[in-house]
Amino acid sequence: MKTSSTSKLRQAADTYRTILDALEEWVVVVDHNARIFFLNRPYARFLGVNADDVKGKKVTDVIENTRMHITIEKGVAERLSIQKIRGSNMIASRFPITDQGKVIGAVGTVIFHDTYEWKRINSHIKALLAEHEFRAQDKNTPELPTSSHYRLADIVGDSKAIKELNQTITQVASGDVTVLLRGESGTGKELYAHAIHQLSERADAPFIKVNCAAIPENLLESELFGYEEGAFTGAKKGGKAGKFQLAHGGTLFLDEIGDLPLSMQAKLLRVLQEREVEAVGSTSPSPVNIRLITATHRPLETLIKEGKFREDLYYRINVVNVSLPPLRERQEDIAKLAEHFLQALSRRTGRRAPKLTAQAMTALLEYHWPGNIRELENIMEAAFFTAQDRKIPLSLLPSNVRNHTQLETSVEQSNESATTSVYTTTGTLKEQMDRAEKTAIKQALSQAFGNRTLAAKQLGISKSTLYEKLSKHQIA
Repeated sequence: MKTSSTSKLRQAADTYRTILDALEEWVVVVDHNARIFFLNRPYARFLGVNADDVKGKKVTDVIENTRMHITIEKGVAERLSIQKIRGSNMIASRFPITDQGKVIGAVGTVIFHDTYEWKRINSHIKALLAEHEFRAQDKNTPELPTSSHYRLADIVGDSKAIKELNQTITQVASGDVTVLLRGESGTGKELYAHAIHQLSERADAPFIKVNCAAIPENLLESELFGYEEGAFTGAKKGGKAGKFQLAHGGTLFLDEIGDLPLSMQAKLLRVLQEREVEAVGSTSPSPVNIRLITATHRPLETLIKEGKFREDLYYRINVVNVSLPPLRERQEDIAKLAEHFLQALSRRTGRRAPKLTAQAMTALLEYHWPGNIRELENIMEAAFFTAQDRKIPLSLLPSNVRNHTQLETSVEQSNESATTSVYTTTGTLKEQMDRAEKTAIKQALSQAFGNRTLAAKQLGISKSTLYEKLSKHQIA
């Protein structure tokens, strides 16, 4: 019976091997002794093993916290249970394989590589179901309200600036007040808009985003307020709901509000004052109930003086003003953010995440980050896919990052072991980050010949922040 069962498993595995290896989901098949019979390549890459080498090994020796052996013993399927693998909570399912009423093995799958992914998809499904009901009542509404995908817990950082910002966001989120998010490009304004929505009483309602800089001026009015059938040449039969109508009951996020044309600013102001929208081609306004969140990287006060932004609209949207710190002012978060992006890529691709060398990490800490978090994410993605031997040396970082640090000369003079030493080999992440930060400050002071003002400028931090760090690291 065992030989026959093994033969059947082998035949099935050989037949579907190509298909299973092509899936994004991770798949493992074990025999009646809970020994691995098949492991698809994405799962093997994530585990850092060779799929052929682990054949015949006990599944408990290869996959941590597995329950495949229990599935075989009980002959009962386990669906969508949480399993912690390599530090991440994942969603796994396990099913017994039977032949003539007897359990001959089991198949396990990891569908969601972290619980946040499952929660985001679940939220999206709820929004789709709600929209399905909405459209059943109004067939002239073709667009789908989107759900909010990010929570405050998704924001990475332990710096004082981020902790204070998160506290502010938590306080204002529940008040249903209009919020203006300000910060440089790439600081996470959209992410915080999502977080405010998720923390508010409107969390189960639509979250609609509009990028004011991305929509042509001649289309903005119809996009924001919708249009009636026959309103203009090319108008859809039955008309179209605008973003305000789609956001009814929920949150409307107007990104890049500083790029909104003056002609639209007047119309937006009227909607906010009257709380009603008049679609293009319509003669009867309809009431809207929304929470407004806006964001910009532009200096609105300067735009007002230049006559490019309405002062009355500014006061209407600037009820609660929240400033997001640039990455150069939250230096202590850089290491954690870099690791976060590398691990996210690891979960997405099934490949083991490479480690930053000490020199590479120091370079990241010294860089001034004009593109902020978005720039760091892009650099980590490029390094992830070009790294060899699971290390990210300084040479893999962009030239603007390398040249900013003044480290290349010392790296060239150092021996190979120093060049490739991995930043995360000893101590906790915070301890290693502190060491790299201390090194960066000492180097900046040396290059500035002890001038602390110049050193602070080179590090991209304020003078007061430098003094705090000098005291923290006991640097005279």
